Amino acid sequence: MTTGSSEALRRFAWAIVAVWRKWPDRRSQNAKTTWERMHRSLKRYSLPRPRITHPAPARS
Repeated sequence: MTTGSSEALRRFAWAIVAVWRKWPDRRSQNAKTTWERMHRSLKRYSLPRPRITHPAPARS
């Protein structure tokens, strides 16, 4: 089961990858970074996995 925080972190990490993919395209009129090329870049220059580092609040 994923919590709201976990889901938010997953969406945030995806947004970072999408921006990272888009940014080089701003410098070129011809080249478009494909998702295949982006996945190769992520394998080579991996981003740290997002994680929650604080404990969840106690439930009563």
